[in-house]
This record gives sequence, C-alpha cells and structure tokens, in this order.
Amino acid sequence: MDLRAKVESIIEALEAKFGVPQREARKDPLNVLIGAILSQNTSDRNSGRAYQALRGRFPTWDDVLSAETDQIADTIRIGGLADQKARRIKDILLWIKKTHGRLNLDFICDMDPQDVIDTFCRLKGIGIKTMSVVLCFACGRDVFPVDTHILRVSERLGLVPPKTPPDKAHRILGGLVPEGKAYPFHLNLLAFGRGICKARDPKCEECPVPEYCLMKSGAMDLQG
Repeated sequence: MDLRAKVESIIEALEAKFGVPQREARKDPLNVLIGAILSQNTSDRNSGRAYQALRGRFPTWDDVLSAETDQIADTIRIGGLADQKARRIKDILLWIKKTHGRLNLDFICDMDPQDVIDTFCRLKGIGIKTMSVVLCFACGRDVFPVDTHILRVSERLGLVPPKTPPDKAHRILGGLVPEGKAYPFHLNLLAFGRGICKARDPKCEECPVPEYCLMKSGAMDLQG
C-alpha cells in the first residue's frame, strides 16, 4: 500500500472512531498566532491560562506592544519560558506594526499559504507549525499542522521516517493528506495521539489502526 492510500485508510478509521470534526467559526489570526506562541513547550491548560491572563491585563495588542517586556513576562509566567516568549511576542508585534501599519493579520488569509509561512518563519519564535496552525484555524485554509503528538504518531504508523525533523514532516504529510481533510485529520490524529497512542503507556488495545503500527511489529521502540 502506498503512503497516500495508507493515509486515506487511517483517516477513515479515525473518523469511524472519533467522528468527523466540523470547522468552527474562523478566529482572529493575530489572536491565534499569539496563542500558538504561548503554547510552545507547555501544556494546553497552562498556555490557555497564560493567554487569558495576557488579554485580561492588556485588552488590546497595542497595549501589549506598549507594555514593558518584564510586565508581559510576569503576566504569562504560568505558561513557561515567560521571559523568552515575552521578548518574542513584543518583537513580533513591533514587526507587524512597522511592516503593515497596524496590529491586524486578516490579510494573510488571502495570501498563498506558502508565502505566509516563508514570510513569518523568518521571525524568531515562529516556525512552520505555528503558522500552519494560524492558517488552518484562523483562516480556514487546507493546511495540515504537525505538533509533537502528530509527529510521534506519524512515525509509529510509518507515515514519516523515524526522527524526521518537524519542518520535513510538515512537507511530507502536507503532500499526503487529501484535499479538504487537513482540519479533521489534524484534530483526529491529535485526539488519537493524546488519548490512545501516547508517548508512554499507549492504549494499544484501543488502537483503530493496529495493522499499521511499527511498534507492534517491532520495527521501532516505544520512544518512536
């Protein structure tokens, strides 16, 4: 079975188990971008609390831009790496304001996704996963984000080679996911990775795609 056929088979199996996620209303791209930066190297719960704290103290992004970096860091401390994230958030907001005249990213939704990724990935703190999340969730574009859970599961299922760098995994998987399936497959694979195919103690008895598992076949170890 070639990889595209395997991906289609996995999509079908995950949809049978988890359902077909439906897109929610589009979100503000800049809100999603800052939220994605806060989510780096921390849990969803802590990043969500950091985001709410930031918006509670600074109601607008112009307020964040005008704040001192240490004020921002103190506000988002619960999200981890606060000093680094505060500097990067402020630098990114400053770049957006200087380059585009205002703190609004709605225009990226009308751009070619690869142009958006190429442009914003030049900024510290923004990688292909971050911008893929923005394009997928804020702009409704057919872009497939790859986080640590999805990368782990994709390696275990043989969709990408072991130890594939995240940037390369985005390119490989982006070319395998059928048109229109990036959003539901992302959410279902994420649910699968978090709830069943976990990094430690995976619930193999609940796996909907055991025929593709390289761990089961002994082709890779549990850390894969």
